[in-house]
Amino acid sequence: MTSLLGHDPQARTLLGAARSGRLHHGWILAGPRGIGKASFARAMALRLLAEAAGPPVTGEGLDVPPDHPIRRLFEAEAHPDYADLYCLEKESGTARNITVDQIRGLQRLIQSAPSMSSRRVVVIDSADDLERGAANALLKNLEEPPADMLFLLVSHAPGRLLPTIRSRCRTLRFDALSDDAMRSILRAADETLPAKELEALVHAGEGSPGKALRYAGLNIADIEQSLAAIAADGDPGNRQRLILAKALASKAARPRYEAFLERAPAFIAEAARQRQGNDLGQALDHWEAARQLAGGAIILSLEPGAVVFELAGHVAALAR
Repeated sequence: MTSLLGHDPQARTLLGAARSGRLHHGWILAGPRGIGKASFARAMALRLLAEAAGPPVTGEGLDVPPDHPIRRLFEAEAHPDYADLYCLEKESGTARNITVDQIRGLQRLIQSAPSMSSRRVVVIDSADDLERGAANALLKNLEEPPADMLFLLVSHAPGRLLPTIRSRCRTLRFDALSDDAMRSILRAADETLPAKELEALVHAGEGSPGKALRYAGLNIADIEQSLAAIAADGDPGNRQRLILAKALASKAARPRYEAFLERAPAFIAEAARQRQGNDLGQALDHWEAARQLAGGAIILSLEPGAVVFELAGHVAALAR
């Protein structure tokens, strides 16, 4: 099945419903950020459009042969029965929201007959980014959809969607990927990854290939090793904390510093899960303090070396 994507049960659910003729018109693909929900949605859209138009696609996964005419149209962003909505690029950067005008732009697709087959697909990545007017406009389309229309709504926080949108869609939940799936994806992304760095990325990614790939090239293994060493003995002479602070304080080290801001609170949270009673309470106190410090470090332009040293102090407090 979808070994690279790692979401075989979800693929079976949608493909089975489509082949039975009982595919609901709206689906919320819900799960943590960075685990491949959007890639899954687009791969599923391609597979369903290819199966509907022909020639027949063999196999049970989401793969469509490179020479399939529908795949060529899809990859050229020229398929007339498909729409992909996401936050657009602007001169000042990526827009924060999917706009109401983007949703209104779907009317051509919705009001016209399908061109290539009996199926039309809309992917929204992500529905969390819909501005209020756009969410209301989408709701109207979900209330009275054409019989051959499928909406795939990617969502990292489905609880924040309009209740009326949730009530008109079925929810397909996606879990964090297994370590084996993570290794396959990361190895496919970079075959030259040393084994030590690969395992560090798998651990730091926490089942999210997107998160892990953000750490690629940052020697995350050394950061993880430093955190573990500080937590092991408490770094009584502050030597390891000072080394780490110096290494991450320069402008050239900014990407690694930002990775450290994410990993230090996460490291404390992982340790807290293994504790009970007073130990758990103390670990949670240090996690909360570390989370707040890391969360404000960039916004408040705090001095990186001092932030690293203080965060490492919270990690040191884990020592027993």
